[in-house]
Amino acid sequence: MRTLIVFESMFGNTRTIAEAVAETLAMDSQVDLVDVAAAPSVVGAGVDLVVVGVPTHAFGLSRPDTRRSAVEQGAGAEPALGVREWLTTLAAASAATGAATFDTRIARPRLPGSAARAAHRRLARRGFQMVAGPMSFWVTGTAGPIRPGELERAHRWAYQLGAAVRATPRSLS
Repeated sequence: MRTLIVFESMFGNTRTIAEAVAETLAMDSQVDLVDVAAAPSVVGAGVDLVVVGVPTHAFGLSRPDTRRSAVEQGAGAEPALGVREWLTTLAAASAATGAATFDTRIARPRLPGSAARAAHRRLARRGFQMVAGPMSFWVTGTAGPIRPGELERAHRWAYQLGAAVRATPRSLS
């Protein structure tokens, strides 16, 4: 099995969750973990699973203005490209390519909106076979840190993703 994990992270929390997911999936999959700025616009035929990780900004996927706001709040340099923009360039997928999405969100107060749901819908429209519903992992504030127990939950979720892809009839490379 081969997995591509694409993430967008301003404060490092989404990247940390993506790394936990990659660590678990790497137990029985070749995993490529890439920042969205380096993500391919075509998912190769040998990729069985695409996992997209995003921070929730202003109730959904980040935009240039929300990324600028994150920089003003102490994030690193503003990336030129977010998952929202990447998904507009992403070529349609083979029906055999599984996908799943996750986001990081502030735990309290539980604000509405989810970047994972938005990314999930966009991947499904591009023809990916969604193997799980959107997943949220909680952070304690805009800059984090990740809430206790969330890394363990990310490992469990990744294990379930791997099992779902292996159980789904498809032509595996």
